[in-house]
Amino acid sequence: MRLSQIQHFVAVVEAGSLRAAAQALGVSQPAITKSIRRLEEDLHVRLLQRNARGAALTPAGRTFLARARVIQGELRKAEEDLESLRGGARGTVGFGVAPAACMLIVPDAMLQFRRRHPRAAVRIVEGVNSALLPQVRDETLDFSVGQSSGRGLDAALRFRPLFRLALTVVGRQGHPLRGAGSLSGLTDAPWLVFYPVGTGALEKAFKSAGAALPSAIVQCESYASALALLAKTDTLGLIAPQMLAEPYAQRYLQRIAVREALPAPVIGIYLRADAPLTPAASAMAQAVTATARRLSPA
Repeated sequence: MRLSQIQHFVAVVEAGSLRAAAQALGVSQPAITKSIRRLEEDLHVRLLQRNARGAALTPAGRTFLARARVIQGELRKAEEDLESLRGGARGTVGFGVAPAACMLIVPDAMLQFRRRHPRAAVRIVEGVNSALLPQVRDETLDFSVGQSSGRGLDAALRFRPLFRLALTVVGRQGHPLRGAGSLSGLTDAPWLVFYPVGTGALEKAFKSAGAALPSAIVQCESYASALALLAKTDTLGLIAPQMLAEPYAQRYLQRIAVREALPAPVIGIYLRADAPLTPAASAMAQAVTATARRLSPA
């Protein structure tokens, strides 16, 4: 098995076809076909099923893909570690961040990071744990910042708590339920959540208050879309009170006071348990940690 064969296999999966992968890598399609065939022969399994639309993963291919991406990720990290030893300062880092935490953490963390790595390539992916953790596991992302699941964690990952995210109820300026005063008075309103229903703070808040869970709930994994929904509809949501100080929020949103105490979920960093970060990724994780821990201790 050669590294080039693994590269070709992953390229075909990501491109969707042998032809598109060949174009992306700048090699001939017959060369890609031959490389994949030899890889399958070495592994004694069929990895790809060719069809009219391109190529689809077989069950064996799906299993091998996770390992192939880890191999590629580790090779990239090794190259960056050696580049750092040679005095190079570019590097790359990719990390995920939960919608509820992105605006609180990313801007200040990026400012800190850029002081040490002004030329590094950075990729930021916004999303929830179900979308981000598989990418941390296969090293597509170096780490992710998100809410503690409160459940057992995959053995390939570890979680490091950073802070508790204080929450407040918000709605648009002049919301018709702005004077409700309690969660029980807000059960008939449409609500927005960032996490799958049943796993986030909204459910815990209404359960603790002894109020019925709202029936009209929208799950949104984009902070920008969430702000637009809150500002332009009667949808309510739970966001960090610090966000109400932002110009957009001051113009369009308002806090809706309730007498009940709201849960404060733990936010932290998810990392691979068995792989060290590259210098650039480590610097970004340190910047994220320093920024987050100024918000409140976990």
